[in-house]
Amino acid sequence: MIKTNVMRILEKEKIDFESFEYPHGKEAVDGVTVARLLSQDPKTVFKTLVTTDGKKDYYVFVIPVERELDLKKAAKSVGVKSLEMIPVKEIQKVTGYVRGGCSPVGMKKVYETRFHESASECEAISVSAGKIGYQVRLSPNVLATLVGAGFSNLCKD
Repeated sequence: MIKTNVMRILEKEKIDFESFEYPHGKEAVDGVTVARLLSQDPKTVFKTLVTTDGKKDYYVFVIPVERELDLKKAAKSVGVKSLEMIPVKEIQKVTGYVRGGCSPVGMKKVYETRFHESASECEAISVSAGKIGYQVRLSPNVLATLVGAGFSNLCKD
């Protein structure tokens, strides 16, 4: 298995994690498929989404793969009027990651980040390791502390 920058950061910070590799092509696969490929409960596999307030400020939201981000709840959680998803073509420029390999750890800049509140109820969650085909699994509270994230209700009901 290769070692990604996310794994290097976690090791440097002396954070316990497990790493997983799953089969993939050139394109990203959806998170529910990733959970199935890794034999993990989709409620514990999280995707990283990046939004903007339209004023060039970016916000990161980490939610379960089978749920959908509620942009109104997300905006409220970071104290802005409204948010929209950034265009796919901007993901790499903003985060340093490609679509499907976006991790809350090790982005180009530190952005305000929120995890869905359900993460705090999990012993461990999986997020992208920064490259399509790779995931890391670790304590959500340790991960949230590392990236300076809070927990909020972020998903559509």
